[in-house]
Amino acid sequence: MDSPTDRPHPLSSSERADLALALDDEYMAHAIYTQVIADFGEMRPFSNIVEAEARHIEALTTLFQRYEVPIPADTWPGRVPRYESLQEACQAGVIAEVENGELYDRLLAGTNRSDILTVYRNLQEASQERHLEAFRRCADRGDGPDRGPRGLGHRRRWRGGRG
Repeated sequence: MDSPTDRPHPLSSSERADLALALDDEYMAHAIYTQVIADFGEMRPFSNIVEAEARHIEALTTLFQRYEVPIPADTWPGRVPRYESLQEACQAGVIAEVENGELYDRLLAGTNRSDILTVYRNLQEASQERHLEAFRRCADRGDGPDRGPRGLGHRRRWRGGRG
């Protein structure tokens, strides 16, 4: 932004808190997928989705920068659940994606800023239309990861292995 008039109006405290919540959720997902890959290897849907999570983090951090809000640190590495099997991780992913959709429903109601709404909607769409379905396919098979041509998936408030 080149001049003070180009700056957006400051975020409210609730908008800042919501952005931090969204970013923390994306950090958590990235850390979980990274751990699943470390435990079981580069398997779908996790190998594809860990890359998507990095893009989600980037989209949110861009908003922090635009509104001149300090970017919270990622505290999730080393603090995520471990799963006994890929199927267990995929089942947890299904639950987490459902909860992620609910999270974004709440976050969408907390602002009227078009740039933030666009990012939230895009992240919710990725979760609900792509990641959730990939985890369902993986969990339904009962034999591990999505080995099909389109590995997708996500995370969220993980149950089961999550502490």
